[in-house]
Amino acid sequence: MARNDVLAWVESPLQLVGAAEWAAAHRTTVPVAGRLTAQMSATADELLARRARFGDLEPYLGIPFSLLARHGHWLIGDGFSGQFRLAASVLRPHRITFLDDGAHAIAYAGALLGRRPYARPGVAERGLTTRIAPVAHEKVMRRARAGRADFFTAFDLGADRLDALHEHGFGVRRHGFEWTRATAPAAPELGRRVVLGSAQPVDGRMSLEAYLDWVTDAAAAGPSVYLPHRRETPEQRAAVARIDGVTIRDTNLPVELVLAGAAEPLDIRTLASSTTTTLPLVLAGTGSILRVGRTAVPATEAAS
Repeated sequence: MARNDVLAWVESPLQLVGAAEWAAAHRTTVPVAGRLTAQMSATADELLARRARFGDLEPYLGIPFSLLARHGHWLIGDGFSGQFRLAASVLRPHRITFLDDGAHAIAYAGALLGRRPYARPGVAERGLTTRIAPVAHEKVMRRARAGRADFFTAFDLGADRLDALHEHGFGVRRHGFEWTRATAPAAPELGRRVVLGSAQPVDGRMSLEAYLDWVTDAAAAGPSVYLPHRRETPEQRAAVARIDGVTIRDTNLPVELVLAGAAEPLDIRTLASSTTTTLPLVLAGTGSILRVGRTAVPATEAAS
């Protein structure tokens, strides 16, 4: 086995976009093991249409042990994943690079540094997942000490956290969705106002009633296109569809891919999520405004 033969192991559409960005930044063709879901398949098709540097794409359920065993360099979408912990504990990857799993990249960096528990934020873990966390943590830290662990991220990990990661041997490279922006076709006609759907009611972080009040307020300025979150329930979508002035538009793609080709300024409403970091990068230079709750955030130039 070539010890640096790379494989991307990804479980969500945003992680898959991160793999495409990594492949473009490193001018390397990357085979992909991707979780088998409808949106993952749609995202993979879209990225291939944009000529992402992907090799074989292997859909899977569970842990792709045989693929992982044949590749020495793993691009990991979710460092908190119990399946990753188990695979890292059993197998011996030569190098590990962590892609973004939304803003969890920041929490994961903190967990590796021992500044917070090695557990997904807001999740009460138990069983094997918890017991093997120290083993997976040590495997990752051992590779960092050998200069063979990295982060490839769109998120600002913070100066103090960044310094600490470097002291432990981690490499950190930022990206600003350069490939996504460069390869984007014209964005679909959505009108000026866009409301981004959220899974907060599904996750119990917000009541459905409060959520519908927020959507109603977000659409009060005029007709708005609503882009559903991939984990919204049919009940939530149906309730949103009954709000005056709201038109639901299904794309089955990450919003970063949908909006990357925008040529005109957009007025985007969202609740706090990873999009508050990703969309200002994707929409840099368009004059778009991202309103998080009631706070406006301009889309500035992407970080270098």
